[in-house]
Amino acid sequence: LERGLLLSQNNKHEIATVDYKKAWDLSSDEGVALEYASNLLLLNRTNEALLFLNDCRKKFPGNIEFGRRISEVYAQTGRRKEALAEYDKMIEQDSLNFMAWYERGLLLVRLRDTSAAVQSLQRSYAIQPINYTGLALANIYSNQKDPRVIIICDDILKKDSAGLMVDPLLLKGIYYSDIKQYNTALALFEECIKRDWKFIEAYIEKGIVLFDQKKYTNALEVFKLGATVSNTNADTYYWLGRCYEELKDKEQAKENYGRALSLDRDLVEAEDGIERLKKN
Repeated sequence: LERGLLLSQNNKHEIATVDYKKAWDLSSDEGVALEYASNLLLLNRTNEALLFLNDCRKKFPGNIEFGRRISEVYAQTGRRKEALAEYDKMIEQDSLNFMAWYERGLLLVRLRDTSAAVQSLQRSYAIQPINYTGLALANIYSNQKDPRVIIICDDILKKDSAGLMVDPLLLKGIYYSDIKQYNTALALFEECIKRDWKFIEAYIEKGIVLFDQKKYTNALEVFKLGATVSNTNADTYYWLGRCYEELKDKEQAKENYGRALSLDRDLVEAEDGIERLKKN
C-alpha cells in the first residue's frame, strides 16, 4: 500500500495498480479498497472500478462511501438516473442520513436541477443543521435572490461564538446589494474584511456596490486594495478596468482588462470591454 501511494504521488498510476490490488488481496481493508478504486478511476478504467465498488458495497454494507463513489462515477459519465438512485438507496435505508441528503443535493446542483437540490439540502439541514450544509443551501438562495438566505446565514452566525466566519456575512451582503439596500450591504462586506483582511470576495462585492452607485473613484480604491490582497484574481482587474473606463482613462482600462484576460481567458466581459474601448 505504501509503495502504491508513493507511486501515485509521482503520477505512476499504472504501476501503482499492481500494488493496490496486492494490498487489497492481502488485507480486504475498506480503506485500501477505496484507494484501489480511486486509482482505477484515475486510469479511466471506469467499468472495472464500478464492478469493484459494487462488490465492496456488498462486502461492507455499513460504509456509505462506496455508494457515494459509485454515484460520483455515474454523475461524471452522464448517467443521472443511476447517480441519483445510489443516494436514494442510502436514504431508503436511513431517511435521517443527512450526509446522503446533502450529497444528493450537491449532485443535483451539478445536474442543474436547482429545485430538487434545494429540497434535498433543506432536508439535510433540517436533520442536522451543520454549517457547510447551511452554506450550500444559502448559496442557492443567494443566487435566486431568495430572502431565506438571511434566515440560514443568521442561524449559522448565531453558532459562531468566536465571530470568525465570513461566508454567511458575504451572502447576506450580496442579498442586500441585490435588493439595493446598499448601506446594509457595505456594512456586511466591511465586517467580512475586518474579520479576514485577505478575503478577496468581500473587496470585490464592496467595490461593485460602490460602482453601482456611480461612486467610481471610491470603487477604484477598493479594487486597488483588493489587487494588493490578491494579484491573481481576474475579477479584481476586470472591475478596475470598468472603473477606469467610467473615469475616461482608456489606457488604464485597457491594461486592466488585458490583465484580467491573462488570468482568465474565459472572462468574456473583459474581452467585451477591450472591444468597447477600440470602438470609442
